Amino acid sequence: MTMGHDAVADVLLGVHAGCWGFGWSPQQADRTIGAAARAGYDLIEVPAIDRTLLDAADTATALQRHGIAPAVSLALGEADDITSPDPAVVAAGLHRLREAVAFAADIGAVYVGGVTHSAMRRYLAPPTPEGRASAVATLRTVAREAARRHVVLGVEYVNRYESNLLNTAAQALAFVEEIGEDNVVVHLDTFHAALEETDVVVPVEVAGHRLGYVHASENHRGALGTGTLDWPRLLRALLASGYRGPITVESFSRDVVGTASAVDIGLWRSQWDDPDEIAETSIRFLRSQLDTARRALAPAA
Repeated sequence: MTMGHDAVADVLLGVHAGCWGFGWSPQQADRTIGAAARAGYDLIEVPAIDRTLLDAADTATALQRHGIAPAVSLALGEADDITSPDPAVVAAGLHRLREAVAFAADIGAVYVGGVTHSAMRRYLAPPTPEGRASAVATLRTVAREAARRHVVLGVEYVNRYESNLLNTAAQALAFVEEIGEDNVVVHLDTFHAALEETDVVVPVEVAGHRLGYVHASENHRGALGTGTLDWPRLLRALLASGYRGPITVESFSRDVVGTASAVDIGLWRSQWDDPDEIAETSIRFLRSQLDTARRALAPAA
């Protein structure tokens, strides 16, 4: 994935646009993209827009103006859950995923990830074999179309309260391999891994070369370095594995994203109120941690 390069860290450093909120009017997009670029990020993860309401050209123009590369993400919902037994709901999910890939191509992004495999919600029943098969078949179709646009498709496993289908790297890897397309990768979010994995380095070891995207997020989604994540071990494991994809900061604040989005992702308390500050401290934290990890892995003189 060629989406820019951070020479110090030798990996791509990104930030989720949601750090500044989820609104994406032309003015909001330009302001958010500019803020990410000023903080020093290689890329910004952009929410997939509704192309019937917003013009992708506005995002593309802002990205070019500020000199930062994009990735695209989305989370399916109940109305477009591709594990649903309702063919109309699955069709809606297929359409939304196709639209996200088209948006990515429009703005020059080579990655579409997120909760692409099921709805991001608490399920009240276990997954069914039929639902899983529907998700595999749908994503296989999308992946083949994405490949023609040179877009990689990511599958982000999430915690048990946000999906019943994929909660661990092992489950995500098996799912990705069942899809069977070279441009489908495992998307690791450390917030979810902190809830579900036995150890922070397990997802790196399990996913191996199929690991294509990383969300750097504390166990409480607050400022990096203020939670329980063992960043030194995680980053050493990533670098030792040969990973050179994006590491994208994902930290959200209830006071910034607004009530509806806060409820949607369970932000019941506010941990910070200045997105510019959190973006700047996060990239400094990651650069410092990555530099330390590189020195730890360097051969002794």
